Amino acid sequence: MRSSKLFDRLVVAVLYNSAKKAFFTVEERISQLEELTRGYDNVSVASFSGLLVDFARQADARIIVRGLRAVTDFANEFQLALLNKNMAEEIETVFVAANTQHLYLSSSIVKEIAMYGGNIDNMVPESIKRELEKKISENR
Repeated sequence: MRSSKLFDRLVVAVLYNSAKKAFFTVEERISQLEELTRGYDNVSVASFSGLLVDFARQADARIIVRGLRAVTDFANEFQLALLNKNMAEEIETVFVAANTQHLYLSSSIVKEIAMYGGNIDNMVPESIKRELEKKISENR
């Protein structure tokens, strides 16, 4: 986890968004992230609803880290960063570019490939692959 090397403390924030139908529940996503970050002493996982800047303030965070895959991500993320800066001047946004082997990936693409029985071995960690396949089989 590259961002954990950049900061003394990193909180991975999971948004609870009632307007969006997520494939995994917030609790499942938290559990997955906790498993994936288990070896990182400076990383914790938490959920929130509402505004990210409010959560950042609550967590006493001064920097929001956002990942970028492509130029299209940047346009949206830049707009959000400016809005967040307007609402919370004391909080900065830092962008981290995705590793080149993940530039083309999105959760919807991975889910679709998995739903059709495609090989996602090199796209997600093994623990996520197992949970994704389990969830797909439960929903059939």
